[in-house]
Amino acid sequence: MPDERLQKILAHAGVASRRKAEELILAGRVSVNGATVTELGSKADLAIDKVKIDGRVLSAPKHQLYFAFNKPKNVVSTVHDPEGRQTVLSFFKGLHDRVYPVGRLDYASEGLLLLTNDGDFANKMMSPASHVTKTYLAKVNGALMPDQEEQFRRGIPMHGRKTAPAGLKLIRKGENPWYEVKLIEGRQNQIRIMFKHFGRLVEKLKRVKIGFLDLGSLKPGAYRTLTNAEVEHFRKLLHLDDGIEKEAVTQHHERPRNDSVVPKRQDNRRSRPVKQSHAS
Repeated sequence: MPDERLQKILAHAGVASRRKAEELILAGRVSVNGATVTELGSKADLAIDKVKIDGRVLSAPKHQLYFAFNKPKNVVSTVHDPEGRQTVLSFFKGLHDRVYPVGRLDYASEGLLLLTNDGDFANKMMSPASHVTKTYLAKVNGALMPDQEEQFRRGIPMHGRKTAPAGLKLIRKGENPWYEVKLIEGRQNQIRIMFKHFGRLVEKLKRVKIGFLDLGSLKPGAYRTLTNAEVEHFRKLLHLDDGIEKEAVTQHHERPRNDSVVPKRQDNRRSRPVKQSHAS
């Protein structure tokens, strides 16, 4: 495995996003072969080097896992909850590999949630720049007026910033109508806040689709492994392989610098110095 930048290694292992990983490095919380690293250009090889975060050894996932999960209501979409509430990981107790949720669903919401141990996949999926459409069904305590529907679609002010254009379709009329809502961003409690802007309360909220992937017949609390075709479809949608090809081309044409050449160790039991950049 070739040397990679530490922030990329941390992100790929699911420790944090690349931006957060940079903060961890700058804070001196990452070490390579016993030496604390604080330079963002530092590189390592996880197959050879011993990388630690806060003293804990980081190991690369043996294989990448991708799950579609139907999150029930009143379950937290986090790995841990300081209030002791049930988390989505309580439904994956028989799994030996560590996985984590890709984004979040509100505590009172239900529906499709992805979990993985692929950090690059998770970070790309959660990036606002990816514009992956997420589809929801919302039961509301009253219908919106036609002009309100148009405002909803165009965007409303939310915490000082206008929401991105959204899809909205009335799918079931009544005193408590159901709407289909499509978002390309995922701000906390966004759909509830958007309806509240027009004096409406969301009584039920369920995510039924992420990109091309439907919730299907999954029961609440159940999960399934994504097929290879589904994973490949997501990778194309997120342009993940484009980034790998671009990086490979860059490395191929990059001229070696004197300070970047470190001999590979022959014996894995012996450590080697971490490579650090000297860019000003």
